[in-house]
Amino acid sequence: MKLSQFKFNLPDELIAAHPKSNRDESRLLVLHKETGKIEHKVFKEVIDYFDEHDVMIFNNTKVFPARLFGNKEKTGAKIEVFLLRELNRDQRLWDVLVDPARKIRIGNKLYFGEDDMLVAEVIDNTTSRGRTLRFLFDGEYEDFKKTLYELGETPLPKFIKRDVEPEDRDRYQTVYAQHEGAVAAPTAGMHFSRELLKRLEIKGLDFAYVTLHAGLGNFRSVDVEDLTKHKMDSEQILITPESCNIVNAARERKNNICAVGTTVMRTMESSVSTDGYLKPFDGWTNKFIFPPYEFSVANRMVSNFHLPLSTLLMMVAAFAGYDNLMEAYKVAIKEKYLFGTYGDAMLIV
Repeated sequence: MKLSQFKFNLPDELIAAHPKSNRDESRLLVLHKETGKIEHKVFKEVIDYFDEHDVMIFNNTKVFPARLFGNKEKTGAKIEVFLLRELNRDQRLWDVLVDPARKIRIGNKLYFGEDDMLVAEVIDNTTSRGRTLRFLFDGEYEDFKKTLYELGETPLPKFIKRDVEPEDRDRYQTVYAQHEGAVAAPTAGMHFSRELLKRLEIKGLDFAYVTLHAGLGNFRSVDVEDLTKHKMDSEQILITPESCNIVNAARERKNNICAVGTTVMRTMESSVSTDGYLKPFDGWTNKFIFPPYEFSVANRMVSNFHLPLSTLLMMVAAFAGYDNLMEAYKVAIKEKYLFGTYGDAMLIV
């Protein structure tokens, strides 16, 4: 398929700027992929589509406050640093993006916070935008991390055109977030409240957790018309034997298996046997899923409404069927569903 096939007109006012006051009260569009039938619900009604021993798989990654604002030595020029990943704990080395990149060179010192609470030195140019920073911090690692997080801001995607607010630290996160390492939230999971999870548990559903530390690649634009030429950024994933057992047992029983979000789907499809069973894995994935694609594990999926031309949209189209999904998106726009990180949700069954 071609990039241009994933272009559609999305009015700016349909990109959600704020989360719903209650997580599980977003709108829910239910798409039946065999028939194309569409239903309009409230998210907490997702429970009505599942039975005892069906499985929901969640991504338990935790977003950290990855955006820092500081100044360059001598000139005092304002710079934005986006922490991507920790490279070496003892040496305080981090892989980062800097903006504006052209003015930041090896050897430059960067200052953050009042009274220069934190200082970093640029030690490597990894890409045109990327850098490696060494934070110059005398003290325990825990104190360093605490300082970093006090200065850091919740890394809302750039398409949310407003300043970060205090509520974002809690709401740009799932209620079951556990393993820190993401700079982008697994947004489909943000619709699940503790109450809804409890109700699903009481109904007899089984839960499995995988980890994918979502990176900025989720928002990176695709620059090639031929999708086979696009390269995804690598992201760290973990699938435990325990989660494999839960998912594979459901497969044996022929129960429904629901991937909560594109990150879960990509994680599972990155480690699956030829006969469709989930395998334990601890490593990295750069799997790019777009139509046509044969999925091995999940037969259901929860997803947000994604922006035009995004790799997330392409994966959901592969799962729902391209024509089905584009028709559902037309309906969603007509019915004024909200798109993006804080937007409404879809259930594909």
